[in-house]
Amino acid sequence: MKKIILLIVFVILSISLISCEKEVTLRNTLSINELKDKIKGAWAAQTIGVTFGSPVEFNYNGTMIQDYQTIPWYDGYLKETYDTTPGFYDDIYMDLTFVQVLEDQGLDAPAQAFADAFANAEYKLWFANQTARYNVLNGISPPQSGHWLNNPCADDIDFQIEADFAGIMCPGMVNTASEICDKVGHIMNYGDGWYGGVYVAAMYALAFVSNDINYVVEEGLKTIPKESKFYQCIADVIKWHKENPNDWKATWFKTHRKWSEDIGSPIGVFAPFNIDAKINAAWVVMGLLYGNGDFTRTFEISTRCGDDADCNPASAGGILATIKGYKNIPEFWMQGLKEIEPIDFKYTTISLNDAYELSYKHALELIKNNGGEVNDDGVKIKIQKPKTVPLEIAFEGHYPTKQINLNKQLVEEVTFEFEGIGFAITGSDETSAKKEHVFKAKMYIDGKLIETANLPADFTIRRFTPFWRYQLDKGKHQVQIKILNPTEEAKLFLGKVIVYDTEPISHKF
Repeated sequence: MKKIILLIVFVILSISLISCEKEVTLRNTLSINELKDKIKGAWAAQTIGVTFGSPVEFNYNGTMIQDYQTIPWYDGYLKETYDTTPGFYDDIYMDLTFVQVLEDQGLDAPAQAFADAFANAEYKLWFANQTARYNVLNGISPPQSGHWLNNPCADDIDFQIEADFAGIMCPGMVNTASEICDKVGHIMNYGDGWYGGVYVAAMYALAFVSNDINYVVEEGLKTIPKESKFYQCIADVIKWHKENPNDWKATWFKTHRKWSEDIGSPIGVFAPFNIDAKINAAWVVMGLLYGNGDFTRTFEISTRCGDDADCNPASAGGILATIKGYKNIPEFWMQGLKEIEPIDFKYTTISLNDAYELSYKHALELIKNNGGEVNDDGVKIKIQKPKTVPLEIAFEGHYPTKQINLNKQLVEEVTFEFEGIGFAITGSDETSAKKEHVFKAKMYIDGKLIETANLPADFTIRRFTPFWRYQLDKGKHQVQIKILNPTEEAKLFLGKVIVYDTEPISHKF
């Protein structure tokens, strides 16, 4: 009997040791060729993922893309997309803007340098990015440019799709990646919106030193505060995957039921449109977990989850390719890649080939700066144990309770009343024969002048959300907006008013 007990104890201890070894075994040495191959894979698969998902981006909101729906991929498709719709690559040329700043001003470049670079770039932006651009151009510097009181889109996906560069240049160094994310990500996001970028960067960093997808997903989440909704959403996806590892649609339904609510981004409130970071990050994680190391399943699942269906497969594919390397991307997905690698992304002077080299150069510098070793044969990385970044909560205590439809061109004046503690007004892009016109507007709340705002008719520098105000005293309020310099040569259209109060509305049947 004693021998049996000892045998059982031995087996249990052996299993425990094997399990522990799996958890902690990381690869801290890479040859030069391996490091380069992983970096190339990260950028290449991002580009492939964006291209693959671009036809269905935000065409399937609040619903998955059914199996019978064919998403095209063929030889020549990459070049075709490059040439005809270069704006689809916004998440990559935004990344490259920040890579260029690092190259020009060094790895210690200040947040303002990154902010100025993207604020003055020629490309079009939307949501948190465009709001931050407007803020920076009008004197609101980071991190205040991304704070939810100054940016109604603070919880949106923007930095999540632009943080790849931070993880790619930080192999095994998750905390260094978080430090870079702190400077860059707070330009345009806060709270869950910022956490999306921190998490994606952490997964990239870990993908260099572990080939275990589950480890990368779970260990990366340690950078995010458990009190945040972002953490809780991703933790649920991980849990539901373990409960049902063979049916991604079952987890999609659970995730959508619990986490599809958007309270921040005004366009997504009271509408089947979700650009919120956490649920789109959930689709990235589902692609990684249910893809189980297969590129096709990873691209397909993260795309078919819907919503931001080009950026999500880009993130998932980039992380997977960091694990597996450029040389292991299947030939099916490499169709046409060689043709576009030397071509600069629009709005930049950087091609994929340039990105490979710049990120490799920056990675070597950071490995040395953080206690690692670099020699002619390879690198030895001082792997960092993830530290949790500070807790940030956007829109705390604010719940959407009502929608007021203005749906009118603002010519001289508009007035509306509401009961609550805040509001945000959506607006269409200004169209103008005279795009240099800048509307001068005054906003009054309860008869008191709250803001004098400049509203450019130029699409590139427009104010994405025309007017908003949070943290008002609870009660009835009147808002009056006056245009001081109306013109027939430019138009400003106001859409809906999202009203916020201190308690959520719950309809139970």
